[in-house]
Amino acid sequence: MRAVCWEGTEKIQVETVPDPVILNPRDAIIKVTTTAICGSDLHIYDGYIPTMQKGDVLGHEFMGEVVEVGKEATRLNVGDRVVVPFTIACGHCYYCKEQLWSLCDNSNPNAWMAEKLYGYSGSGLFGYSHMYGGYPGGQAEYARVPFADVGPLKVPDTLTDEQVLFLSDIFPTGYMAAENCNIRPGDTVAVWGCGPVGQFAIKSAYLLGAERVIAIDRFAERLELASSQGEAETLNYERVDVLDALRQMTGGQGPDSCIDAVGLEAHGTTLDAWYDRAKTSMLMATDRTHALRQAISACRKGGTVSIPGVYGGWLDKFPMGAAFAKGLTLKMGQTHMHKYMPILLDRIERGEIDPSFIITHRIGLEDAPAMYRTFRDKHDSCIKVVMKPGEATPDKAKAGHERRRADLDRNVELGSAGTGRE
Repeated sequence: MRAVCWEGTEKIQVETVPDPVILNPRDAIIKVTTTAICGSDLHIYDGYIPTMQKGDVLGHEFMGEVVEVGKEATRLNVGDRVVVPFTIACGHCYYCKEQLWSLCDNSNPNAWMAEKLYGYSGSGLFGYSHMYGGYPGGQAEYARVPFADVGPLKVPDTLTDEQVLFLSDIFPTGYMAAENCNIRPGDTVAVWGCGPVGQFAIKSAYLLGAERVIAIDRFAERLELASSQGEAETLNYERVDVLDALRQMTGGQGPDSCIDAVGLEAHGTTLDAWYDRAKTSMLMATDRTHALRQAISACRKGGTVSIPGVYGGWLDKFPMGAAFAKGLTLKMGQTHMHKYMPILLDRIERGEIDPSFIITHRIGLEDAPAMYRTFRDKHDSCIKVVMKPGEATPDKAKAGHERRRADLDRNVELGSAGTGRE
């Protein structure tokens, strides 16, 4: 089969690899119909995630048709259409029973690696290094799914792949990030990063009762999407002092909750952001934490900082004193996918949200290497890429992007606090 493989930092190739086979009676084999490139994949592309090996198959956002099932995968039948969660969970350990699915004790065969780095291991992950199990990912024509009696979610034929694909990761991730904020009626939530997870965090904050959402980014197309689709007020951090602007917009109090949807490769214009870039470029630091510092500084006293953005190492110049002095609650972690997927499928079926709004580019699998760079560098107004394994790039692949670009060109220039809800 053909699959997207990691060959080194900034080196992605589409290669022919062995077809997956049933290794455990709880396995299933999925013919992948739609998959995607995630922002977390870019951390691998840029070389920030350790224990990758040449030839590893990438991708953790995928769905498809069941073509083979192990004898103990009794929930599935050949022909079922399913979305696969990016976290792998056994369903029987203490953490799975407590609905803490991403902390599963039994799904990472290389738990010792994570234990050396973090003290304990979380669950296995598809396509995300050998520290998380070395499982081949879903940017491929076929994928083996362990614990298939627990993980895959059946989806109805009344919904398209693009409507349900993001149940595999970014929609539940944004939703859990908002839920972690303990939003109450009247709350103001600030979201750093208007990439795919940030966009779903914005949508989810409103679904959970927020009065206002303020979105922070520097790319016009992302801010426009946050405003037009997410009804967020927007701040371009290259044009305003974010901390001053948030104080002014909240009567001097600060947002009730702050969501860091950026993670370890944050950009910024302030001194600490340049400090991060210098240290990571010289391998003297593991993560660029500018967005997280800013979220902690901006949050009101007694508020919550929610962290869906991925961090991988030891953080430098972390403002623990500010978090302590203000009595902040910090909530973070990989998403407990199995908990949220059925809930959010119901919301999609009821018409409360159509997650496909996030897609800007549709490609064939063979185009993945070039699109990784396009996505990473934010070229061509790229926000979210979906791939159809086995299909060539659609003739109208960029129709949606061109329409959104035209809409953006007609909009007035985004100011320091665009009011998308008006």
